[in-house]
Amino acid sequence: MKKLLLLLLFCCLCLPVFANEEALTRLNTIQDRIDNCGTKILNANQIPDRVVFVYNDAEKKAILKADKSIMDRQVVLYANDYQYIENDDELAGYLARHIAILSRTYAGAFNGFLRTLQIKVAPKKFQIVADKIAVDYMVKAGYNPIALITYIHKTTPQKRYDIVSTQNLTTKRTATLYEYIYTKYPYYLANNVYINNEHYQN
Repeated sequence: MKKLLLLLLFCCLCLPVFANEEALTRLNTIQDRIDNCGTKILNANQIPDRVVFVYNDAEKKAILKADKSIMDRQVVLYANDYQYIENDDELAGYLARHIAILSRTYAGAFNGFLRTLQIKVAPKKFQIVADKIAVDYMVKAGYNPIALITYIHKTTPQKRYDIVSTQNLTTKRTATLYEYIYTKYPYYLANNVYINNEHYQN
């Protein structure tokens, strides 16, 4: 009986350790996946600037965090964004787009400040620019750019108007992306592996 009680006590003490170890393993696996994909994009596009990729298991709550990430040269992927990523192509779409934003803020302190100011003054225009740069980055790294369209559809619900918004309508963004891919990378549409994907058809 005494041995049984000791065994039960041991199991109770070890369960939190095993649970924490499992959570840590999951976080490390996600971080490794992000690092590998991000590094592949940087190398394929010969981007020499330092970029740190961070997985944050919390939910993104404040827009200010995005500005801080730019200043810290970080691409942060939050849990509530990661949950929509179904494959490495969509992960590449997310990372490539944020790398595109960061790359516009390099080129020295003053030029970086001016570019950041341009982004704030004309966010809708830059949103389209960043989307197109992300497509180029994805293709050069061997990823399917159509995944950026599916990811945008999943994470950015369509609004009725965009007059007072700093973001373009989702339909405008994805239509522009489709046209850009059709013009520059028609192979991906001729051999469209996303043709039956509900978020692509959307």
